[in-house]
Amino acid sequence: MIPLSELEVHEHDVLVVGAGGAGLSAAIESSAQGMTTGLICKSLLGKAHTVMAEGGMAAALGNVDSRDHWKIHFRDTMRGGKFLNVWRMAELHARNAAARVRELEEWGAVFDRTKDGLIAQRNFGGHRYPRLAHTGDRTGLEMIRTLQDHGIHQGVDIFMEASALDLVKDKEGKISGIVCMWRETGKFALFKAKSIIFATGGGGKGWEVTSNSWEYTGDGYAMAYEAGAELMDLEFNQFHPTGMVWPPSVKGTLVTEGVRGEGGILLNSEGKRFMFDYIPERFASETADTEEEAARWLAGDESARRPPELLTRDVVARAINDEVKAGRGSKHGGAYLDIANQRSAEDIKKKLPSMYHQFKVLAELDITKDPMEVGPTCHYFMGGIKVDADTSMSNVEGLFACGECAAGMHGANRLGGNSLSDLLVFGSISAQGAAAHAKKLNGFPEVSEEDVNAIIKNATDILNRESGENPYLLHEELQATMQKNVSIVRIKDDLEKGIEDLESIKDKYKNVKAAGASQFNPGWHEALAMRNLLITTEAVSRAALMREESRGGHSRVDFPGESAEWFKYNIVSKKGADGNMEINKVERPEPDAELKRIAESTLEELEKEVAEDQKNGR
Repeated sequence: MIPLSELEVHEHDVLVVGAGGAGLSAAIESSAQGMTTGLICKSLLGKAHTVMAEGGMAAALGNVDSRDHWKIHFRDTMRGGKFLNVWRMAELHARNAAARVRELEEWGAVFDRTKDGLIAQRNFGGHRYPRLAHTGDRTGLEMIRTLQDHGIHQGVDIFMEASALDLVKDKEGKISGIVCMWRETGKFALFKAKSIIFATGGGGKGWEVTSNSWEYTGDGYAMAYEAGAELMDLEFNQFHPTGMVWPPSVKGTLVTEGVRGEGGILLNSEGKRFMFDYIPERFASETADTEEEAARWLAGDESARRPPELLTRDVVARAINDEVKAGRGSKHGGAYLDIANQRSAEDIKKKLPSMYHQFKVLAELDITKDPMEVGPTCHYFMGGIKVDADTSMSNVEGLFACGECAAGMHGANRLGGNSLSDLLVFGSISAQGAAAHAKKLNGFPEVSEEDVNAIIKNATDILNRESGENPYLLHEELQATMQKNVSIVRIKDDLEKGIEDLESIKDKYKNVKAAGASQFNPGWHEALAMRNLLITTEAVSRAALMREESRGGHSRVDFPGESAEWFKYNIVSKKGADGNMEINKVERPEPDAELKRIAESTLEELEKEVAEDQKNGR
């Protein structure tokens, strides 16, 4: 037993775990609210996964098309999410995204410009108008650079290379702190806090082919779950249509949707532009701006204003998957993405410098001359910790979540570009909620010495076993299971086999062993992350088995099409009293009547309404 007096202890009103766009936004707002604020980074500051978001951030600025408006952005978001979004979250995002982007610009972000000097915006899948503010194809990097610079100067305590292990609560069930391990030394520290915000990202490293970096091991989901928080919508994990498929060393690495936004087209091995074959009549009529555009899509008319390559990500990913299965895939099992014959070499290097460099260095391919080989890659979690829309607090008092680790904003499918503006909007909202909660408390909630030591013992047991399972081999087994059984297209037998395999891996994990000392020990870090990945992938698999329909990012071969009955429910996962995972169907609340009217309006009706709003300065 380690007395708390002998443990390294830090105290903050608000503690943020995760230093990507959401975490930095939350830390900045928390500090602005007058809170002493700490920020824990699993890696180094500036190395967060947000830098991989390349195409841009969606906001109805109206700089390229003056018809754009928050109502149309909201409508696009709800339709892209198959109306399973939390209505209020989608509204808050659409209403506030433009202000947050302008604020980022005021803090020093350098965006590409229109001829008039305004922030430039590009087309992206599922968005009615050019809406993505961008910095070439390095938008996430510019966002992180700006936020970290502003946060450092505003006053935030930053703790780098610290792995969060588990939360601690007081006797009343309020969050009181979190136990962390310094990755370099292997020593432990207790961070006491009145409010804790999770901004820990997703869990894509549970799949073999993924655009996610090593940090994305579902840490926030698992720690929240162990603390009693509810998880929601985890069956909806998005496979981005375009990841690199060659060479094997970079398989899954993201190819930004900005390539298609700048005019790139998808071709199969026969040279056919196949996306026109994957537009069901119903989908065309619901998605196209006009009946004329829908007719052009269905007729395969390449003069259609919005190319079918910019349909929502779930549609494009399944189309590529189907082409490969039909034997019309590219040489290495994907599709060809051609920008070389659509734009000049000068334009490509100017608009897509990272993509040009990425393929030149990693694949020895010049994208100004030859097409890229791309295919679906596990990319994003629409589901996550269930939170209140207006405060971002979970059902555990004092625990907040924002960004990819929070559920609700994106529904069944995320539109490209909504993630970066989501980080800005809900990072700020979560900090406001966390600050309000912290101000209500008279002091720091009590920390149990027994609970802290139990967390430390669970971590060090992995080092102290004389023999046991290799964490790297367990991770490979987990990835193979999820890739095969819980992938882009799902069916009952595969899902049941996947869950059976996960139970077997969980049994092996009980005896996991990391050789060596506690000082920077990658095997130990891998073993600790495996606990979180197992919880995350089990929640995804069980929710995917329960939802018997196909909607957005969740495709069931045995239940094709959307179900009116299942539309009424979210799937919520939580830790049961017996320690096992409980999966429940939870009825969704009725939406606000005005929001429902906006989302269900025809584009023509809404454009007239927006024109009137703009005329009257609304």
